[in-house]
This record gives sequence, structure tokens and C-alpha cells, in this order.
Amino acid sequence: MDLEKRARRQSLKVITSEIIMVITVIITVIVLAFLVSGYWIGSGFKVERQGMLQIHSMPTGANVAVDGDAPWFQRTNTSKVLTSGEHEVVLTKDGYDSWRKTVNISEGLLYRIQYPRLFLLEREKSVAYNNVTADFSTISPDYNLMLLANNTTTWTLLRLDRDEVKATTIDVSEIFNSVSKAEGAKEGLFTGKILSANWSSDNEHILFKVGSDKIEWVVLNVKNPLESVNITREFATDFSDVRIFDNSASNLLAIRDNNLHKIDASNRQISAIIAENIKSYDFYESDLIYFSNNKIFLGKINDEKTEILTEVEDGTRVRISKFYDEKYILMFSNHNLEIFKYENLEPIFSGEISFVPQALKIGHGGSFVFMQDGVNVAVLDMEIMAIREWQLDSINFGWLDSNMLYAVNNNKLIVYDFDGLNRRELSDNVSSHFPVAITNNKWLYYVSDNALIREIIAQ
Repeated sequence: MDLEKRARRQSLKVITSEIIMVITVIITVIVLAFLVSGYWIGSGFKVERQGMLQIHSMPTGANVAVDGDAPWFQRTNTSKVLTSGEHEVVLTKDGYDSWRKTVNISEGLLYRIQYPRLFLLEREKSVAYNNVTADFSTISPDYNLMLLANNTTTWTLLRLDRDEVKATTIDVSEIFNSVSKAEGAKEGLFTGKILSANWSSDNEHILFKVGSDKIEWVVLNVKNPLESVNITREFATDFSDVRIFDNSASNLLAIRDNNLHKIDASNRQISAIIAENIKSYDFYESDLIYFSNNKIFLGKINDEKTEILTEVEDGTRVRISKFYDEKYILMFSNHNLEIFKYENLEPIFSGEISFVPQALKIGHGGSFVFMQDGVNVAVLDMEIMAIREWQLDSINFGWLDSNMLYAVNNNKLIVYDFDGLNRRELSDNVSSHFPVAITNNKWLYYVSDNALIREIIAQ
């Protein structure tokens, strides 16, 4: 009998333990589900819906304060759960200026801020290179190379990411058609006008558009100039538009007689017509979108099949972008911007700005859409899907890095975040004729009185 009671008691313990375990698992799952959905236990044990802020800075290790809450000081490169709604975020670091922004945290969502940059207040300044002269200058996508072009056939390439700036010369006399050389002269003259210069993502090639008697397209190999390709000369034809298609500028897309072709620059080959009567187009990897005959078409670069997306008014410009793992189609028409998901054409945003943009730029990783006309700027922040309009201090502007702009106004260097916030005046006596750049996240370069100046902006 005792054995039977003991067995029943043991069975009851096992069943009770299993029930408790199941209940614990269920409660844990429910709690985790609530946490993932953004719910949190706030002050006074009140259930609140929250989101998360993830913030980085350059340099790292800046102090973070939210809503003036100094006791909560933490370092950047961290995440923090916050209640939904607006919060003021301030970054500070000893010896540096400060950075601030009001963010709107959404319930159950992650808000990422990965671009804040702080500058040393006391910056050491030195001359990195003398006798900087050029009729045209351009800087590589990684901001490590600056090309100085002049009206001679000997151009200068400066390497900026070393302790000492290194200069090499590039002879362009045999690369461009826009060259003349008098008999017996030691050096030829470059007679063309550089209309645009677009670097390849490998930072080794520049696609030049040069105006002279006719438009000339040239891919300059800055690492091995003898491997440069004069596209206009090679194919003995006029192209109205040429763009780099791959990382190394070996493959290009070109428009001839309003028809789109693919050029294999390495093998000197041009494809049959990919698309006809092109008014505007864009591509992302092998995806192609273009505007023709008042219709938007979608297809693949190496595939003859295309799909008509929609009919639009004349003058519409189209772009393809990718933000995180999602691809998007952007359509610009006069004052309007519309964004659709690439896979199913689901509309996700429609907005209007006060001016018609003449220049468009997709931010690094598709994080923003930059629209500009003169000093007027409108930026769509893809993280929050909101447009902010602002004005540059001058039409002499460029990009310090992938998220920060600069303008030179009355020889004063002014910097901003991509959305126009955190405007700061950094340096005086800065030439607006040359680009400004940050390399290695610690050096600021600009030209002053024909000298390349380096300022140390981070330790």
C-alpha cells in the first residue's frame, strides 16, 4: 500500500513539474512576443509600447544622452530601448564638438543612426602638398585619391591616405582626342572641357565626358594609364550617354541614337540594341528600368524580355535603389517623388517638394534620396520615410564622406549631415575650386592658397 501511495505521489510530482514547465514556457514565449512587439514594463509597472535606437559615431566612444538625461550616459556603438515618440539624442566627447538630433521612435521598430561625426575642437594643421593647381579636380569614392587635371597633357594623382601625400603623374596625350601638340614642343595641350568625371567603385577608373568639337567619352585607368580606353575613338561613333556598369569599368552602358547598348571595353565589343527610344534609365546590378514612349519598362540587362510597369507623363525620371534587403523603384516627375517595392510594385511612399530637382543622388546603401537644384535641397530619409527640405550655403558643394556634405561660402568651410542638420563651420580660407575630403576617418583635406592642407579631425 505504501508503495502504491508513493508511486501515485511520485506521478503527481512529475505531472505537476511538467505542468509548471509548460506554463513557464508559455509565459516566456508570451513575454518574448510582447518584447519583440515593442512592449516594455515602464515606471510604476506600466506596460508601454517601445522601440529601439541603435547609434554609432565617428570617432567611436562618444557619450550619449537622451532627452537631457545625463545619468543615462552611455557610449556610442550601442542600442537602447526607448518609448515610442520623439526623443532628443545628444552625442558629446571630451575635446570634440557635439552632435544632436530629434528622432521619432516607432513602436516595435529599430531606428538606426550610423553616420554622426564629431570634430576635434583644436585641430593640428599642416601643409600636405604644395603647388596645387588644376583646371579640374575630382576625388575617388573612397576619398583616398585626388586627380588634378589641367590644360597640359600631364595630370597629377595625389594619394591622401598615407602619412605623406604621394603624387604621381599621368600622361594623357595618347588617351584623349582633345589634345594638340606643336612641332618640337615638349608637352602637348589638353584642349577639351571636362563636363563630368565618374569613378568606378574599385577607385581605379574614371569615366570622362569631354566637350570639344564633339563629345568624347574616355575611361582613364589611373593605376595603369596605358590600359585606358577612348570609347568614342574605339567605336568611331557618337554616344549621348555612357555609364559604368560594373565595379571596374570593364563593362559600360551607352546610348547611341536614343538606343541603349552594352559595351565590353576590355574586348572592344558593343552589343545589339537592348532598349529603344530611351528617355531616361537606371540599373541596379542586372536589373534595368527605363522610360520610353511615355511608359516605364522593367527588365534585365542581358535579357530581351521586358515588362511594362505603367504609363507616365513625359519627363519622368526613374531609379532603382536597395535599402537593407529590399529593392525599390523611384519615379520622379516635376515636383513629385513616388516609391514602389520592386517585387510587387506596392506603393510605399508619395511626396512632393517645392522645386524640380536637377540632380539626384542615392545615399550609401540606399539610406537616403538626395534631390537638389542650386542651393535648394530635399532629402528623403529612407529610415523614417520622411522628406526634409533645406538650403546649402553655396552652390560650391560636395560630399565629405558618404553621409556628410560640405559647402564653401566666402572661403569658409561649412559641413552638414545629409539632411542639413548639425551645420558646423570648420575652416577659413578654403578654395571652392577643389574638392574637400576626409580620409581614414582622421584627416580633413582642403586646398588653401594653392597648398593642400591637412587637419587632424580625430585622435
